Amino acid sequence: MTNSQGDRSVALDSPKLQKVLQDVQSGVLQLPDFQREWKWDDQRIRELIATVTLDYPLGVVMTLETGGKTPFRPRTLTGAESGRIVTPDLLLLDGQQRLTSLFQALHLDQPVRTVDERNKELERWYYVDIRKAVGSSADRDDAIVSVPKDRVLRSNFARTVELDLRSRTLECEARHFPLSVVFDGDQVTAWQKEFVLMDDANWSLWAKFDQRILHNIRSFQIPMIKLAASTTKDAVCSVFERVNTGGVPLNVFELLTATYAGDHEYEKAHGDYYRLPDAWQDIKKSLATSYPVFGRIEQGIDDGLSRSDFLQAVTLVNTWERKQERLTKAVSCKRRDLLNLPLNDFIRLAPRVASAFEWVGEFLGEQFIVRQTDLPYRTQLVPMAAVRAILAEQTDEAANRDLLTRWYWCGVLGEMYGGATESRFTRDVEQLVARAMSGSNVIPDTITEAAFLGDRLDTLTTRNSAAYKGIYALLVKQGAVDWYHSEGPLTPGTLLQNAVGIRQVFPKAWLARHGPHDNRGNSIVNKTPLSYRASKSLVGAPSGYLRVLARETSTRPEWFDDVVATHVMDPAALHKDDFEAFYADRSARLVELVTEAMGKRTVSRAEMDR
Repeated sequence: MTNSQGDRSVALDSPKLQKVLQDVQSGVLQLPDFQREWKWDDQRIRELIATVTLDYPLGVVMTLETGGKTPFRPRTLTGAESGRIVTPDLLLLDGQQRLTSLFQALHLDQPVRTVDERNKELERWYYVDIRKAVGSSADRDDAIVSVPKDRVLRSNFARTVELDLRSRTLECEARHFPLSVVFDGDQVTAWQKEFVLMDDANWSLWAKFDQRILHNIRSFQIPMIKLAASTTKDAVCSVFERVNTGGVPLNVFELLTATYAGDHEYEKAHGDYYRLPDAWQDIKKSLATSYPVFGRIEQGIDDGLSRSDFLQAVTLVNTWERKQERLTKAVSCKRRDLLNLPLNDFIRLAPRVASAFEWVGEFLGEQFIVRQTDLPYRTQLVPMAAVRAILAEQTDEAANRDLLTRWYWCGVLGEMYGGATESRFTRDVEQLVARAMSGSNVIPDTITEAAFLGDRLDTLTTRNSAAYKGIYALLVKQGAVDWYHSEGPLTPGTLLQNAVGIRQVFPKAWLARHGPHDNRGNSIVNKTPLSYRASKSLVGAPSGYLRVLARETSTRPEWFDDVVATHVMDPAALHKDDFEAFYADRSARLVELVTEAMGKRTVSRAEMDR
């Protein structure tokens, strides 16, 4: 297959299985390091071998030519570690499980590392039952036998020996041919000699076996697609995703890990290859330890802020800088941009971007967003960190700080980061940086396009909504005081210390008895940030539990009303147990809170429809 210029981009080949396995052994054919370790279970290996002995189609194997320069750090297939010192000619993109299984079963003089149907680790040798194999091809699966590492097959809780193959003589007596020697001509000849001399009837049996089984294995061909060395990393990623339908999807981070590990200039300069996962682990651990909003390390390295988020932020900064130097036309963080991020640029920018995320963590704390579960949009942190990395201390200037704060709340309350975000990333970075640097009159699109519908409050009922989490944070930020720990306004520290969460003002049980019978009781209008201890007292009618809380905190009722009012609600409606009055009043107050945060008025659905 050729392209329009006549350059070969894809080649088709059908090498013999023996040649492919020799290439695996020598290191001519290796894996790109982004390929994960993978074991087929014992049954699938037996079925695979049966397919080869029948000369049935195996499926296409896909490889990437290296041209003598590996674009990714290579590693050998399991069992072929002796070929590690060789620069491979081909990297295996699809077919790892099949070729690893065949290599270990047919080429290595050692048991195959596999698993059983319960995923228990096994070591097995594979044999062909000659008598069954020369019979009907329909029974071929039954003719392929696996035995334990000691070559003894036992039953009855290991008390009964079913098959003993611990020597060539025992193998010949049982008429079980060891597949591990199938490509070793000397051993096959020696085995044949002992087998036929054991019994004259074995001459005809061997002839059939050699013609019907061994010939098929020796002549078996592997259909192989070879991608040219000029194939882009983006194309390799796309190809791998399409062919790797049965495994875990490949991500950009793993592809970059293999690319950076294969950077020979870095390895030559530092005496070792670059380990991207280690660099990311150090960054993430530092961020998450200081700022829980970025995730919990004990839940895994990608809990919360992910490695892809970090790579996108680095790439945004890198492409912005290159655009200023007229080396690229666009600021972008699409997959191809991440895959083309040079190692030197990543090493140069990673500390700046990590520091920028620390600044983002501080910013979120000032907005009273301190836990990962309270974060409206993780994705919005990517352009914010990129902007900080570009502008550095300029983001702390009053006008720029106000701009970023307004942009953040417009993104959250306008729910602007809920869909495809890559194009918004780039526009926000360019527009925010331009306005901060030159004082341009251009208002970022996220601010101009954001709109909050007043009746959206009725449908904000769960944490699945960014605006729901945003209003919760704004209630804390504007000075809400807990109804039990009422010494002062909530702080980032007391949010964690006192297990503050979103609690219903009119309790669910009370609403079930007194109405209204709609979903407004679950709305953010009927919820407020309170500690776990305060929530234990929210039982029955509001008028009743307010008196209980006032007594528990040793606060005069009229003073306690001031505490209640810090939650942007009218205590009088609660004392009257008037849900309708409470809901209407608090809805209006929350709209004002949203309007102030976004720097623009909310609109009704009727206005939007006009």
